[in-house]
Amino acid sequence: MKNFAKIAILFLFAVLLLDIAFDAADFMSFNIDGEHIDGPLGALLAVVFAGGGLVIAGVVLLVVGLVLAVVFAGVGVIVVGALGFAAVAVALALSPLLLPLLIPVAIVWYLVSRNRKDRVIQPAA
Repeated sequence: MKNFAKIAILFLFAVLLLDIAFDAADFMSFNIDGEHIDGPLGALLAVVFAGGGLVIAGVVLLVVGLVLAVVFAGVGVIVVGALGFAAVAVALALSPLLLPLLIPVAIVWYLVSRNRKDRVIQPAA
């Protein structure tokens, strides 16, 4: 069944390509200054102009992407600096209020470290 699906899809693409090849004169036509150009020359010119437009669009997208990357990187540095400054300002504003909390934390830290030193000093049996 899988092989049949692959063959059917390939056949449908081949039919589509044949339809495009035989009807190229119908849909590959355009106007330049009021002159209607179709046929093989119209198809060729349409492909060239469409391809040129896509190349120009790709270059424009690349340049816009680079400019946005530079701009957002600069804005990101400013935002990170502002957030760091705000964090330091908040820490400085809260430090006098946190002093009563730091005293019990310091006592517990001292007791834990003292017990750890006693275990290290004991000789191994």
